[in-house]
Amino acid sequence: MTLCKRFGLIGSLCLFVAACAQPHSSVPTTLRIATFNVSMDGSNYVTNPSELSESPLPALLAQGQHPQIHNIAHIIQRVRPDVILLNEFDYNEDWREQVDAFQRHYLGKDHGSVKAIHYPYSYSAPVNTGVASDYDFDGNGELSGNGGDAYGFGFYPGQYGMVILSRYPIDHERVRTFAQLKWAQQPQAQMPMLDGNAFYDNRTWQAARLSSKSFWDVPISVDGKRVHLLASHPTPPVFDGPEDRNGLRNKAEIKLIADYLDNQSDYLVDDQGRQGGLDDNSRFVILGDLNAAPQGDKARPEAINQVLAHDKVDASMVPESTGGAGVDEQAYARYYTASWRARADYVLPSKFGFEPISAGVYWPTEQNPAQYKLISDRKASSDHRLVWMDLKLIKKQ
Repeated sequence: MTLCKRFGLIGSLCLFVAACAQPHSSVPTTLRIATFNVSMDGSNYVTNPSELSESPLPALLAQGQHPQIHNIAHIIQRVRPDVILLNEFDYNEDWREQVDAFQRHYLGKDHGSVKAIHYPYSYSAPVNTGVASDYDFDGNGELSGNGGDAYGFGFYPGQYGMVILSRYPIDHERVRTFAQLKWAQQPQAQMPMLDGNAFYDNRTWQAARLSSKSFWDVPISVDGKRVHLLASHPTPPVFDGPEDRNGLRNKAEIKLIADYLDNQSDYLVDDQGRQGGLDDNSRFVILGDLNAAPQGDKARPEAINQVLAHDKVDASMVPESTGGAGVDEQAYARYYTASWRARADYVLPSKFGFEPISAGVYWPTEQNPAQYKLISDRKASSDHRLVWMDLKLIKKQ
């Protein structure tokens, strides 16, 4: 029964009541979006990760008792993002059960005075990490199948996976993933070289996948407005040799994001066979542990500036923290997002359709012991910090 029928309201009075019952359309929506490398892959829970054939994470989530996972949930509850990308949350085919267990046993539990939080919508998909190959991708002369010879470094399929949690509906029909896209297909792809010679034979080079995990375009609907979440986790540009294969791959993975924004490359064919990149005048937010810093001794500006300096990206607001500022004398330390002293994790909105309002990195100082214990070391939570940004959705320019 409608309100008008129940109370016998008619005519213009009924229209007035109906209008008052609707959200005030002139009030702009503010969205808090976050990214967090949660270090919830199997290597965080065992002594010898190379011996793992599957992830221990599902059992830990089901048990609901692990202190590191509780601290991760506690941090998320304190920041309370509307949308969050979790990097290094192991994937398997039963990912929905894992997400449900994480929400029920961890996010769904109060932590002292910090209240539970729930995300009705979620998304995950297969990643390349730990997927066995028949190629010698690490160039050590052995075909191990996994580890450095997997399509993305990992000891079992789904290691270092990704999950998106959202308060807003996800348009699953329009999700795009790019796990299968080949590195050699990217325009100007740089083959790793060693002593002037190609690091890979042609067969191996043609088989190498571009994304070490995957690249996703996950559209959500925010009060009738579409927002594209562009999620990824490029490989760290280390753990290689003078051929710089991981550094070159990191740069190529970030170039994929830039190419997707440009929507100019015919090579952009997703795992569903759809071609092309993002339409012009689209709201988007680039999210993830991109493993490339713009400054410092771990800087990879030639990689990260592909998105930081992109003409469609608003990089004007840089999240910062007092905790990060306190670990280094460098002025840019306040922008660090990882305990190993680098800006690695990003929330980068489009210039189109957004106005950045505020941002931060969850990195409390030792002067706040109740919160500092949540991030005191990797075993406490992660070697990365949660990064967030508040964005106001504005009318299309």
